[in-house]
Amino acid sequence: MNMYLDKRVLNFLIIICLTFATLTWVFWIFHKSFDLNVVLWVILVRILASVLIFKDYSLSWSKASQKTFMLKSFVYIAAFCVYMPFLYGHVSVAEMLSELAFFIFSINFIMYAYSISINRSGIKKSKSLVIFGAGQAGLKLKEEYKNSKYKIEYFLDDDVALQKRSIDNIKIFSQNMFIKNINEEKKLELLVIAMPSTKPERTREIYNKLSSYFIEIKILPSLDRILNRNYLSSELKNISVEDLLARHPKDLDKKAILKFLKNKKVLITGAGGSIGSEISRQCLKYGVKELTLLDHSEFNLYSIYEELNSNIVKPIMHSVLSIKSLEKTISTCRPDIILHTAAYKHVPLVESNIDEAIQNNIIGTKNCIDLAIKYSVKKFILVSTDKAVRPTSVMGATKRICELYAGNIKSDHTDIAVVRFGNVLGSSGSVIPKFKKQIEEGGPVTVTHKDITRYFMFIPEACELVLQTGAIAKGKEIFILDMGEPVRIIDLANKMIGLSEKKDIQIEFTGLRSGEKLYEEFLINESDKKTKYDSITVASNTIYDMQKLKNDIEELLTCENKIIQLKKIVPEFNHQ
Repeated sequence: MNMYLDKRVLNFLIIICLTFATLTWVFWIFHKSFDLNVVLWVILVRILASVLIFKDYSLSWSKASQKTFMLKSFVYIAAFCVYMPFLYGHVSVAEMLSELAFFIFSINFIMYAYSISINRSGIKKSKSLVIFGAGQAGLKLKEEYKNSKYKIEYFLDDDVALQKRSIDNIKIFSQNMFIKNINEEKKLELLVIAMPSTKPERTREIYNKLSSYFIEIKILPSLDRILNRNYLSSELKNISVEDLLARHPKDLDKKAILKFLKNKKVLITGAGGSIGSEISRQCLKYGVKELTLLDHSEFNLYSIYEELNSNIVKPIMHSVLSIKSLEKTISTCRPDIILHTAAYKHVPLVESNIDEAIQNNIIGTKNCIDLAIKYSVKKFILVSTDKAVRPTSVMGATKRICELYAGNIKSDHTDIAVVRFGNVLGSSGSVIPKFKKQIEEGGPVTVTHKDITRYFMFIPEACELVLQTGAIAKGKEIFILDMGEPVRIIDLANKMIGLSEKKDIQIEFTGLRSGEKLYEEFLINESDKKTKYDSITVASNTIYDMQKLKNDIEELLTCENKIIQLKKIVPEFNHQ
């Protein structure tokens, strides 16, 4: 309270003294006299404007910007319009305008001088900073960093019109101009990528080309809302591997997803898993009428139910293997849409638990599809995996059988479609959390093979594309999501080590695990069809006699050698 009181008193004294001085000067120039009533009127209105409109007493003069000076000038011009009619006749308009201009210049000069003296005193600019982005966010960061130890060496920008210009004597370079003019051997401390709307591909390109010139790289999150905030520097985060791997689909059709989900009753199996929980969030966002979350894990179900916290959400806890419980759930909820994400997905665990995986993945999916048809669910979307293509693991083989069942069963009133995609960033089975933990513990980082590659996509984008396939599904399709270019896991490990503070961590090769492939595929053969979205294509469906498939599945459940029977159903299954 004392601090605000002191600032208020100081502000009042400055206004009083300046007004007294400027009016005295004007009176002396024009009249060689002095009118105290005029002075008191002007002082009163300016103090009221300062307190009520501008709130000078709470303003940090040391952080004042050009916008602050302009706003302050505008306030006193507005105040001038208030008191001018009362003084008209006593003082001419020319006299009042002369005094106003002198007053505004003087008070802004005092603020500017104070800001300069504070910011230049006691702060040694010992660190070098480059801001990539000379737009709104970059200029805000410039103002915030002027009171720090960082000296802004350059701005970088992709806009050709800005290049070779300067901002407050700070040169603006293109990326290539910077590389030509900088010494790579002498690293600068910090690069800030201040382009909140930039695409992930561009962020990745900037990092790949400029990381060798900087000790540290930070980035502003891709959030439009931060541009309306003060202190953007508090939003900065270290650039992460997710920032470098992320790719956002160019043709995400939110209107189609909204039409697909709005006011629909939706059932999600495996709702507590990485994919299921994100699809649950998306369904709520797109305005479903009723959302049934089905999961056999109490903790996972509780977590997503508590997070969503909505009266239209119904948590149901049982396994998709419990046919009676599942039928009760579907017959009671009568969903318009079922999104089936429940499955055992961890390749090494499935290799050690083959019987359980066959039951959960194949029979659980069969139960869901059969009951969806029985109760005339309008759309059934099966979430599959790239590991189902020419599978080398039991997990992939079981998911391929699910695809065959979904693609060949007769379903007159239910549109059944499959969505096949690869790894998602941040999922429970992703290699990234594992690498992060190994790096935090000091290493080594374990990679199974030097040539192993994987596809990656963010969970929210992958799930929205899953929902987008539901909007265009007509039945019997296998949709494939565009996952971009595959990433070498050794490159991923090196990049994560490079982004950490522990640069001396070693990488060890442990050998391919049982069922693990060097690379993933999405097509069994090259025949595929395009949709109206470049991010979604359709693979050709494999014809399999339905009665034979049912018999083969029954035999799979009872036979001793599960691998041989899996190969009988999926001839391309090459178990490793």
